[in-house]
Amino acid sequence: MNVLVLNCGSSSIKYQLLNMEGEPTLLAKGLVEKIGLPVGSFTHKPEGKDKYVVEEPIKDHTAGIDLILKALVNPQHGVINALTDINAVGHRVAHGGEFFAKSVIVDADAKEKIAACCELAPLHNPANLTGIETMEKLLPGVPQVAVFDTSFHQTLPKEAYIYGLPYKYYEQYRVRRYGFHGTSHKFVAQKACNILGWNIENKKIITCHLGNGSSITAINKGKSVDTSMGFTPNAGVIMGTRTGDLDLGALLFICDKEGLNNAQANDLVNKKSGLQGVSDVSSDCRDLQAAAAAGNEKARLALDILAYDVKKYVGSYAAVLNGVDLIVFTGGIGENDDEVREQVCRNMEYMGIHFDTAANKGTRGKDKILSMSDSKVIVMSITTDEELVIATDTMNLIK
Repeated sequence: MNVLVLNCGSSSIKYQLLNMEGEPTLLAKGLVEKIGLPVGSFTHKPEGKDKYVVEEPIKDHTAGIDLILKALVNPQHGVINALTDINAVGHRVAHGGEFFAKSVIVDADAKEKIAACCELAPLHNPANLTGIETMEKLLPGVPQVAVFDTSFHQTLPKEAYIYGLPYKYYEQYRVRRYGFHGTSHKFVAQKACNILGWNIENKKIITCHLGNGSSITAINKGKSVDTSMGFTPNAGVIMGTRTGDLDLGALLFICDKEGLNNAQANDLVNKKSGLQGVSDVSSDCRDLQAAAAAGNEKARLALDILAYDVKKYVGSYAAVLNGVDLIVFTGGIGENDDEVREQVCRNMEYMGIHFDTAANKGTRGKDKILSMSDSKVIVMSITTDEELVIATDTMNLIK
């Protein structure tokens, strides 16, 4: 069974085609960028063949998906004989609201509910829905599945997701903590348990998905019970360009001083803050580490804030879980940045963490235990694969 996985952003489409017979195999992957701009970009990487790159105007998502489908069956750089070889399509959908606690086969009802969540994720859900509707036109009759970033966190207890606002705003507008990166948190927790030979239903786990966007999740018996992102992905730890947790009074004060409207305030906390805003150097930890090594104090401060924030969430979630068996690092920073991992796990012996600095050093993109053999709490780096989760859910639902 061949599953096409699509992740449609506001001006981009990431995709993978996987053969899910037996051990999953990647056939091709690629990226459509700059949709709607004067010059778009399409990069197609078929396994075992040369990369194929096109730069031309890409009018809309329909045009972008059409490029993908044509590339997959092209005699030179294609990987399947005909579009009928695509058995199903799995879509990453940013927000499922309270409608979806698990992945679903796309039908009229699912599309209506995804559309209803557009106001909760205005940059992502409309693009996700466009991807679904485009595939209906281009591959009619091929089953589609929606996999939601938020669904894993629908098991949060009410005390973890209700804000201290008047309750009517939850009832009227469904303002609450939703959480994101759910596919990644679920995947790496289960993968780590598989490696360790554990039953996830007996374990307390804290997963740290650290990248340009970062979130921490407390998992008890395989279910998410708390997570650091909230109504939007701006809550929690400091991120590449997002503030993370912020006293709203501080934002209102700045808006008053600077005369910022809602859109400008949103832009400030989502695109101009975080590691970039504090350091005034970069949103990338690698750039910050180089700058810090050269004596840049603000770059050092930004890195220290990140490690401090993650450590603080790990500690608070250990309290929520009444202990912890496993801490997992994943995502671009979590999998590849040994400095950040060490800084988070330093001076955590009170929690039973004996961190193995030698095992940690230089570990990039590997599934590996990073704690000493006598550590009460196991620490691991685990590579995430959200596309594989989407393909697996898709296969299981349409079989």
